[in-house]
Amino acid sequence: MTDNTPDLLFDLTLTDEQRMNRESMQRFAAAEIRTQAKSVDEGSGSARDFYPQSAELGLTLLPIPEALGGAGVDRSPVSNALIFEDLAHGDMALALGAISPMAFVNTLLDQGSDAQREKYLPLFCTGEFKAATTALLEPRATFDPCAPTMSASTTDSGYTLSGTKAMVPLGMDAELVLVLARLDDGDCAAFIVEGTPAGLTRTAESNMGLLGAQLATLQFDDVQLPAEALLGDGAFDLQRFVDLSRLGICALAVGTCQAVLDYVKPYVNERVAFGEPISNRQSVAFMVADMAIELESMRLMTWRAAALAEQGLDFHQQAYLAKVFCAEHAMKIGTDGVQLLGGHGFCREHPVEMWYRNLRAIDTLEGIASV
Repeated sequence: MTDNTPDLLFDLTLTDEQRMNRESMQRFAAAEIRTQAKSVDEGSGSARDFYPQSAELGLTLLPIPEALGGAGVDRSPVSNALIFEDLAHGDMALALGAISPMAFVNTLLDQGSDAQREKYLPLFCTGEFKAATTALLEPRATFDPCAPTMSASTTDSGYTLSGTKAMVPLGMDAELVLVLARLDDGDCAAFIVEGTPAGLTRTAESNMGLLGAQLATLQFDDVQLPAEALLGDGAFDLQRFVDLSRLGICALAVGTCQAVLDYVKPYVNERVAFGEPISNRQSVAFMVADMAIELESMRLMTWRAAALAEQGLDFHQQAYLAKVFCAEHAMKIGTDGVQLLGGHGFCREHPVEMWYRNLRAIDTLEGIASV
């Protein structure tokens, strides 16, 4: 019997460029993100003060063609996933906000028209932070990311958007928002919304976690858009957008879970109870081992799907499986991290409770962080 299944093996050896990028991201995550995450989460610091600092990473500059002022680096889902993972090791909320403009740029490069690229991409090459984001998620318990209900009705001058988007990163400040909606004929399309046009209401959300990501609900009440706001030629590949976003979300989960594991390992070795480290107890040692096994599985599933995407192969199934697996085990690792710290796990003196709250969102998030 002939096996027609494509070879799904992938090379785990990083390139020199990927290694250098990882070192830069890890330094930034440790020096800037980790040090500011706690104050932003507690409200004593402002995420608006942090995001301009993230512009020094040049995340949006990398994939933009040199002719438009960018670095002209080929888009790499694997490299992007590594970037997301390393930044999330500092803090998932601030990382999500920092990479949201990059997700906007990636989608514009992937499915936008030449005219739209020439108009918007140079805005991200100034060296300053440009608040931009994507909006797919809707506030419904039965929400299907491949079947948004926001309507986009055709008018003589363009389109009219009506509906609600929820958990939009940088939603209060974004100058450019890529909104997914359904056309009159039932097809899905994406629209570039500039600024705050008449009929658009932004409401800051108060969620359990991701407080630094400035999540907001965007209410569209007959918002009028010109015809050129339609992304590309109107034939938007929603499934590809969702799958690439799921890889980014998985990478954020991997980075945060790595932070949890890195924090609890020395804690259980140093915490003494009844005359010995608690790591000597089999139940504790097994829990830490399970966390490491689950984390490595999350990482490999995410990298495998990203590698398929980078090779131009079908990665839908792998992206779906990675998202389901990461959503389940990210919450478990976050919960186990809190339990291993005992009563300290519920105290803000330790960051694990914050990471636990952030990880609870992994299962819900869709349509953001496109790699």
